[in-house]
Amino acid sequence: MPREPHAYLADILESCDAIDAAISGMQIDSYLSNRLVRSSVEREFTIIGEAVLALSHKAPNIFAAITGARRIVDFRNRLTHEYPTVDDELVWGLAKVDLKVLKGECEELISQLDSA
Repeated sequence: MPREPHAYLADILESCDAIDAAISGMQIDSYLSNRLVRSSVEREFTIIGEAVLALSHKAPNIFAAITGARRIVDFRNRLTHEYPTVDDELVWGLAKVDLKVLKGECEELISQLDSA
């Protein structure tokens, strides 16, 4: 059974929350020295990228409403296929700053879907 766009947006929100929980109370030095946390955060970013990619096919209008959607998918590809080139400080910055924007947009998109 095909998944609905709402389910992919929920996956993104769940991954955003998981990343927030993983780095809560951490400073960048702790993050950089903790491979388990870095791996967890990267895994959740991979899930986010997969969900955004699915939206590009199943709901192009929702994909277009996500800021930097193509860059999110590209980042997922880098995490998966070019993992030796991943910059841990960049990942940290994305988790601390950009994730809030994505989460807010996805919450708004879910709200719009629920009211339609």
